[in-house]
Order: sequence, then C-alpha cells, then structure tokens
Amino acid sequence: MGQRQILGGDEMYCSSCGSIIKMRAEICVHCGVRVSGPPGGIYRSTPVGLSTKSRVVAGVLGILLGGLGIHRFYLGNIGIGIVQIIVTLITFGIGALWGLIEGIIIIAGADWKDGGGQPLKKYNE
Repeated sequence: MGQRQILGGDEMYCSSCGSIIKMRAEICVHCGVRVSGPPGGIYRSTPVGLSTKSRVVAGVLGILLGGLGIHRFYLGNIGIGIVQIIVTLITFGIGALWGLIEGIIIIAGADWKDGGGQPLKKYNE
C-alpha cells in the first residue's frame, strides 16, 4: 500500500478497502461495500449482493442464441430481449451479431448486471 493521498473537501476513505470515494457515496465503487445509510441511521458495512445468475450460462446463451435475446431473458432484461428479437427479424438475421458480441463480452468478464441491477459474479468469486 502506498502513501495516502490528500483528500478533497468532498472525499473520504472507504471504511472497508481504504480507497478514496465521495462523501455522498452510499456504496464504495471499488469494493462494493455500503459505506453510509439513510440520514440519522446506523449502518454497518455490508457487501452489495451478487446475482445468482451464471456468467458462463449468460455468455454461452448470448453467443449461441443472442439474436433471439435469450441471454437477456435469462438475466431478467425482458424489454431488451424483445428488442433484440425485433432487430434480428427486421435486419433478416444481421442483428444477431448484437447478441453474439454481448455473449463474448460477458464471457470475457466485463462488468455485467442482471435485470435486478446486481453484478454477475466474477469467475474467481
């Protein structure tokens, strides 16, 4: 761990990981721990929940059936799944590239969230 940086007037250190975050932040963007709660309330640091959906399943569905938006339905993003079906039909199948690319991105480990806004687990979690 290196030297501590000088904090700005609207910054503080995360109580969990020590990263610099904004004072008005409720959740640390570096470690995902809740750092504040409602005004006057007392909160202990609690990790933000991770999705129960599998990154591998979502990625494979995106690669194989992405043009039908199946990976989006699996993750709970029904609206975007329907849009992907419509785009694939209107473009006579060319729109299926959208789902294929998303499947590759999910498998590659990018930050991806399910329909409830919870991040998918990384492979090592």
